[in-house]
Amino acid sequence: MDTSAMKKNSGSSSTTRENISLTIATVILGVIVGFSAIGLSLLLEFVEKIFLNYLETAQAPVPTASALRRLISVTVGGILVAVVWYFLRNKTQPTVGIKKALDGQKMPVVQTIVHVCTQIVYVGTGGSIGRELAPREAGAMLAQTWIRFQSHLGLADLNDDDRRLLIAAAAGAGFAGIYIAPITGMLFCVEILLKKLSLRNVLVSLTMSMIAMLMGSLIKGFHPYYLVGDAHFSIISLILVIIIAPFTGFAGALFRVICQWAEKNQVKKSPILWQLPLAAFLTGVVAYFFPEIMGNGRALAQTAIWTKSPQVLWLLIAVGILKAVVTVLTIRFGAAGGTLTPAIAIGAAMGAIIGIGLSQIWPNLVIWQCAVLGAVTLLSASQQAPFMAMFMILEICHLNYSVFWPMAIGVTIAMVISRQTLKKYNTIVQLKTVPVPK
Repeated sequence: MDTSAMKKNSGSSSTTRENISLTIATVILGVIVGFSAIGLSLLLEFVEKIFLNYLETAQAPVPTASALRRLISVTVGGILVAVVWYFLRNKTQPTVGIKKALDGQKMPVVQTIVHVCTQIVYVGTGGSIGRELAPREAGAMLAQTWIRFQSHLGLADLNDDDRRLLIAAAAGAGFAGIYIAPITGMLFCVEILLKKLSLRNVLVSLTMSMIAMLMGSLIKGFHPYYLVGDAHFSIISLILVIIIAPFTGFAGALFRVICQWAEKNQVKKSPILWQLPLAAFLTGVVAYFFPEIMGNGRALAQTAIWTKSPQVLWLLIAVGILKAVVTVLTIRFGAAGGTLTPAIAIGAAMGAIIGIGLSQIWPNLVIWQCAVLGAVTLLSASQQAPFMAMFMILEICHLNYSVFWPMAIGVTIAMVISRQTLKKYNTIVQLKTVPVPK
């Protein structure tokens, strides 16, 4: 009896020490990851100022530099980052992605820092790629570093599940610190990375994301990332989303498939030294005429949301298609970065295009609501993460709760359409790949 009691007490004591270690790690990482998000935000502003003499805001999302400066900026940026990524991938220890880090592979600290900063630099010069991957990778690397360091502080070692939880939560917290979106950060951890809903996962990831959000708000405040109207979503929006979602669901699935193909066949060896600058030059040529294509997609998405006139219909069609093409080429030719915000931009453009078309027979249609519904449905389809998509749009747009019904219906339709599409096209991606130049 005494031996059994001693074992029980020992096990209970060990669990308590692990919980204390996890709690301390959650709080400290929330602060550290939040400050890393601040650093990346400041780096982006610095690069934009140097290359484009421009500061991106929700009120001014489109670069205001001259056409020639836009072309030169993104081309020079492409040359610089191509050299950096070539050396990172071929002359040093290669970087490790978040999913591999969750499986136990070590993320090299110096290489990861250079890697995430390079992503931000390219977006800041106008490169067509999302910047949300950088803070997530930085967060995951910081979590791994803390896990290795905590034993020196006398804290209890964590089990494998808690290590994975901290890494995933820190990745989500990196997103939360940049976009001031803690629920999205939590859902990125739980829905996309861990794919497991539990009270422990939610508490740790949400707490860390909340702290990172507070850190990020020190310089960014609590302002919406996209500016939308203040009208409530009426019953009419339910009809609109039923029309929009099948198109964006299909397009989102295709965007996912093509991006996966580009990542799988991404250039990593010496051809990156000319192929990525070529992609950057092509981006610059498009940006010469359409500055909305530059950056992570905020400019295009905000343009779509602000659309009120049918006169911009062809602009949205052209830039929406070009944004998808240039983003895929950028990934294929060697750039690292996210696809969430490009997906939002393409979806917003599609929603606004459909809204403009319907407004010809349906006066008083609220086009910005069509853009928002297009964004959330295409995002959910491209990421295969319906809850993350809904709360991301809700948080970064500061929408009211009237949006939940049309969002839920639209995301459901988009997910059904995209799942059927992916069943067909995933096979094509797996079997028909283009060899990567060596």
